[in-house]
Amino acid sequence: MEQFNNFLVLLDSNLSGSWWFPALLIGTGIFFTIYLGFPQFKYFSSALKIVSGKNNNSESDGETTGFQALTTAMSGAVGTGNIGGVALAIWTGGPAAIFWMWITAIFGMTTKFVEVTLGHKYRTKLSDGSISGGPMYYIEQGLNTKILGIKFPAKSVAVLFAFLMMITAIGSGNMPQINNIALVMNTEFSVPKAFTGIFLGALLFIIIVGGIQRIASVASKIIPIMGLIYFGGALIILAENYQNIIPSFNAIFAQVFTGSAAMGGFLGASFAMSLKYGVARGLYSNEAGQGSSPIAHASSKNKSIDQGVVSILEPFIDTIVVCSVTALVILSSGVWTEKFETNFSKTDMIILDGTYSDELNDDKTFIFPDQINELTKYVQNIESTVKEFNGTLDIENGEIRNSEITVIHLRSIAENIIVKGENQSLFSGQLIIEDGKINQTKSSSVSFEGKSLVSSAELTAKAFSNGILGEYGGKLVAIALLLFAFSTSITWCYYGDRSTAYIFGEKGVIWYRYFYVACFVLAAVIDTTVVWNIAYVVVALVSIPNLLAMFVLRHEMKSLSDNFETK
Repeated sequence: MEQFNNFLVLLDSNLSGSWWFPALLIGTGIFFTIYLGFPQFKYFSSALKIVSGKNNNSESDGETTGFQALTTAMSGAVGTGNIGGVALAIWTGGPAAIFWMWITAIFGMTTKFVEVTLGHKYRTKLSDGSISGGPMYYIEQGLNTKILGIKFPAKSVAVLFAFLMMITAIGSGNMPQINNIALVMNTEFSVPKAFTGIFLGALLFIIIVGGIQRIASVASKIIPIMGLIYFGGALIILAENYQNIIPSFNAIFAQVFTGSAAMGGFLGASFAMSLKYGVARGLYSNEAGQGSSPIAHASSKNKSIDQGVVSILEPFIDTIVVCSVTALVILSSGVWTEKFETNFSKTDMIILDGTYSDELNDDKTFIFPDQINELTKYVQNIESTVKEFNGTLDIENGEIRNSEITVIHLRSIAENIIVKGENQSLFSGQLIIEDGKINQTKSSSVSFEGKSLVSSAELTAKAFSNGILGEYGGKLVAIALLLFAFSTSITWCYYGDRSTAYIFGEKGVIWYRYFYVACFVLAAVIDTTVVWNIAYVVVALVSIPNLLAMFVLRHEMKSLSDNFETK
């Protein structure tokens, strides 16, 4: 599993982790924003009127109303990205990452407008009478031309997109969702992860076999409920920490172009880290450009351009509103720099040669600033004097006896470390360490516990628990996450089965659903870091052919937008 995770990290470093992917994603949004005359602003009020029914101009074809299509797409977008993903962005890239999430969302509103309009226009009716739409259809039509004098294999690219979407639905819309649900339910309610996976897996299958009409019906009910639960709790936390709201905004803006400085247990983040994780989490949260939500919007009875206008609301609500609330709760509560008792994930743990400290003086400066600087470089994969430990760890009654080592967990210096063996008894013996990692073949099976930073949904839960709500804050996050993430998994199965239908026909859909549910159950108990890294890779891969097709069809999109503005 560790080797597989390293492979995923390598892929991600050359996709969303490299400079060209954020440039492509944001660049597409900037291009269409200018080319179409800032539609995310001039059509915003029209979007509110259409979705409210004041400007109702529906067609006869379609399986859902415009509002149901929007809430279905919203249920696919509003998920762990809004709870765990925002926390992950702050933990990795610091507060400045939130600024890049906002930028991704603002231009993503235009990107969403384009892809939804085209996805709806090129939709088709299948032999069973159901509606199927999405980028695979406009890729097939739009790329059926010559680009730079070269005949493009449009159908092959469309099939590739659909295949990647099938994988993305599992790697992004499925596995991270149940993984976070299982983690928080286990932490807050002591529910076994396997039980959570099996129970919700069965419920998931019951819902998805009903197709888009049942999915839309469930989504239109879950979205308002989960919004009330989550926002209610968030407002209580923000009211309690009102004096920290302005400083939180200052933290977001102050280090946008310099990176976030080390603070408390947080070892700092470079500009590149803030940009990378802000854009990556922004895309993962609102999905603009990756071609998923056009599949849900294609089922709407609205006209194509009308539904495209409605979709402008999606990134706004998802990222500008919901993600911002989560970020402010985390930053204003201060938990993002605090260490908590936690079980260490071996994927996120490294043992270093030498003793390092992140202790602070009374004036909040670091006691050993040179050490912090070197550790900061190390955790960001920048050249550093820090070396991994190679040798033997001597452990007695759960305590590490080696004096010249430092354990790093979740990019922070771990404290109060206890090593446990089988049946959770205190471990005594030796562990073989190679390049900072435990050699599992030469050492006993052990687990590490102690204090470190936490990330993902666990960090958000700590923020909600750090105040007047107490332990109920974490439980509120667990319930909200259950609703957010489960509804996401429902919608993403629809994205996957429409892609399956495009390649294999309707007969292949049932088999895809079986596989989708099996992966859902499995992801409840496997490593969190691996799951997130799968999501990073597949989201980037599926976006590329979609963004290319959108650019090729820019003149058609311009004509549709101009006609809407005229009318």
